[in-house]
Amino acid sequence: MKIVARFLLPMVVLITALGSCSKDNYNAEEQAKKDDALIVDFIAKNNIQATKHSSGLYYQIINQGTGASVTAASTVGVNYEGKLLNGTQFDKSTQTVTFPLTGVIQGWTIGVPLIKVGGRIRLILPSTLAYGNQSPGPGIPKNSVLDFTIDLLHAQ
Repeated sequence: MKIVARFLLPMVVLITALGSCSKDNYNAEEQAKKDDALIVDFIAKNNIQATKHSSGLYYQIINQGTGASVTAASTVGVNYEGKLLNGTQFDKSTQTVTFPLTGVIQGWTIGVPLIKVGGRIRLILPSTLAYGNQSPGPGIPKNSVLDFTIDLLHAQ
């Protein structure tokens, strides 16, 4: 009886765990195509002069800045606003926020170095360069394209 219990209990746990896994058919390539179509439509409807980066993000340099250049390894101080493509604001800094660019979403790591300190950039990020198939909280659904306006105030 002990042998059956030792075998049966782990099997029940394993079957329960596997059965409770959600079957998400996420395909990064398909999502990237959907996101790109959404971004192209958004840019056209809002008459935004944006450039597509090789990574897939779109950017508009509003002010290049005249200060120091930054890299993906820099620590930066910024003011920013983040919105969904429907215009819903999900975040906005109320004071300067400082962090290493290696510790943020990939779209920021790629996009912020496109300007210098004192500059302002708009980044329209496909979900694959933002939070992907995850929702970081109730304000940002999974697979969301994000629209950021970022002021680069200082860098180290």
